[in-house]
Amino acid sequence: MSVLIVDKVSHGFGGRQILDDASFRLNKGEHVALVGANGEGKSTFLNIITGNLMPDSGTVSWCNHITTGYLDQRTTLSPGKTIREVLREAFAHFFDLEKEMLEAYDKMATADDDEMAKLMEDAAEIQDILEHSGFYTIDAKIEEYANGLGLGDIGLDKDVSELSGGQRSKVLLTKLLLEDPMILILDEPTNYLDENHIVWLTRFLQNYENAFLLVSHDIPFLNNVVNVVYHVEEGVLTRYAGNYDDFMRMYDIKRAQLEQAYKKQQKEIADLEDFIARNKARIATTNMAKSRQKKLDKMEKIELIKDKPKPVFRFEYSRAPGKYVIEANNLVIGYDEALTSPLNFHVERGKKIAIKGVNGLGKSTLLKTMLGIIPAFDGEVKLDYYAEPAYFEQEHDGSSKTALQDFWDEFPSMDNGEVRRALAKCGLTTEHIESQVRVLSGGENAKFRLCKLMQNPMNLLVLDEPTNHLDPVAKDVLKEAIRDFKGTVILVSHEPDFYQDIVTDIWNLEDWTTKVV
Repeated sequence: MSVLIVDKVSHGFGGRQILDDASFRLNKGEHVALVGANGEGKSTFLNIITGNLMPDSGTVSWCNHITTGYLDQRTTLSPGKTIREVLREAFAHFFDLEKEMLEAYDKMATADDDEMAKLMEDAAEIQDILEHSGFYTIDAKIEEYANGLGLGDIGLDKDVSELSGGQRSKVLLTKLLLEDPMILILDEPTNYLDENHIVWLTRFLQNYENAFLLVSHDIPFLNNVVNVVYHVEEGVLTRYAGNYDDFMRMYDIKRAQLEQAYKKQQKEIADLEDFIARNKARIATTNMAKSRQKKLDKMEKIELIKDKPKPVFRFEYSRAPGKYVIEANNLVIGYDEALTSPLNFHVERGKKIAIKGVNGLGKSTLLKTMLGIIPAFDGEVKLDYYAEPAYFEQEHDGSSKTALQDFWDEFPSMDNGEVRRALAKCGLTTEHIESQVRVLSGGENAKFRLCKLMQNPMNLLVLDEPTNHLDPVAKDVLKEAIRDFKGTVILVSHEPDFYQDIVTDIWNLEDWTTKVV
């Protein structure tokens, strides 16, 4: 049974066809991944099926009485509420029922016999619904889900206006899972989750009885949770059974078969054209030449899938700093309270260090403190006099300027052509370059910021979750760029597959924290 049918949907933007006669179906109980390179239209497709965007043509049909929950990259929270209050909103309809039941009890004080019987019946019915739905264990369920996704470390009584972008995303994801919709639609759900929380989400989705559709570039995660893959390429959606690795095997076979058929057809075309050229002028063979021409004209030409240009990332080394690029003496990091015990460490020139640990321990705070962006809570940290750092921040909404203008304002000595070439080199199309930075997808925004980072030589590269939103190809290119960089690298990442074979050291912040982990 199909719960969602998308039939021949097309949608264009700025002269570019993003979806072209795309068809899709989501069957009951299927766990589906939507995959494709950055900018291929995955988020556009999600916006179309959720009704946030109207397609140029085609139809989207959901089955009757379906409930959906959608977590996208730009969902926001209203300030003024605690995390707990936001999570309790997932059960708003049950609290409304409880209120109705309590009002019925209040009315019983003045009701006559007939009214009393009706009120008793209504109250009993509501009581039965609440008991069977687990209403009286809601707070325990909220604690379970919140701890599973790392919100317990933040504190459920914290105002959502005080949260970082990554923390807000976790609140929204937790609330969505608590709502228990019939269909889950998730856009990059593992971003901002550390390894432990990804394991919890993986188990949750593996045991999820209903259907879900998700976009993710986290390959190990996809392999563990999906059983169907839809690949979007050149505006077309293609369905594959199995997980991501199964899809890649079948996709490679399909490409090889297409290339073989293309070569065979090209030889046939060449033979026909040669025969026509040699025989069309001779009276004895002109009819045969015309027959070959008709065959050639009717032939449906095979077109090879164009390889997407790979982004090029390269970090230019400036000059050698001192032996120790960063030195910390009894350093304590934190804002209103200490997040670590006193730390004594040094970062030696040329080292490549990955920092790991559950969310909320202060990984980003540590980076900013080492770079002098924020002051130490206590103790001191010293950056080498000759250090030339470049910092990739985890969260950045972007400006209302176009990518071209934003880049140009920062590097005014470059001309228009040089700016466009630099951005194109990092995998951004003309459409991206001429779009506002704040409307770029997460992957396009990351490529844009990496491009700006690469324009100045450096000897200290500091990256905070750089792989969030990047597709597998871009991740591989970034990994090679970090491996090839001659300077010092400090990297925060929740993806061991990305960093473990390119770093020299791994720091676990869980060993330094004052919090109970």
